[in-house]
Amino acid sequence: MSKTLIAFFSRADENYFGGAMRYVKVGNTEIVCNLMKDMIEADLFKIEMKNPYSPAYMTCIDEAKRDLREKARPELTNYPDSIDGYDTVILAYPNYWGTIPMAVATFLERYDFTGKTILPLCTNEGSGMGGSEKTIRQCAPGANVKKGLPVTGSSAAGSGDSVLRWLTANGLL
Repeated sequence: MSKTLIAFFSRADENYFGGAMRYVKVGNTEIVCNLMKDMIEADLFKIEMKNPYSPAYMTCIDEAKRDLREKARPELTNYPDSIDGYDTVILAYPNYWGTIPMAVATFLERYDFTGKTILPLCTNEGSGMGGSEKTIRQCAPGANVKKGLPVTGSSAAGSGDSVLRWLTANGLL
């Protein structure tokens, strides 16, 4: 039987929503992952940095840009013991400077994804998937990286229909 993991990086605190800053207790990506968890049978794993970015949005984006420029691999608070039992990994993350957050690269490079399917889901405020699918392929050689789903972050709570269609198109429903 096929088993699915939803691995996600999400950021609460001060966030950008279509032109304005707003404080949130749950990040947009986590909101979408919780919707998915109600739709399919899957294990959930939150990718969290040992030293998280600043809660202030402008400082956070500067820190994320620095990490991208330096190709940093931030240490995570924990890791799944193994991903061997999963056939499909839904990988969800916000668009950071046109690609995945470097903490997601840390997660991907820790495991062998050969023969596994990765379904990317990227929250953003208009930049779509950016180059994240290409970056995922580089960080997880041997994985079958499918076409991702871009979700507008400020509309995360209302994304259920598009997520449902995407999961169905990828054989998870």
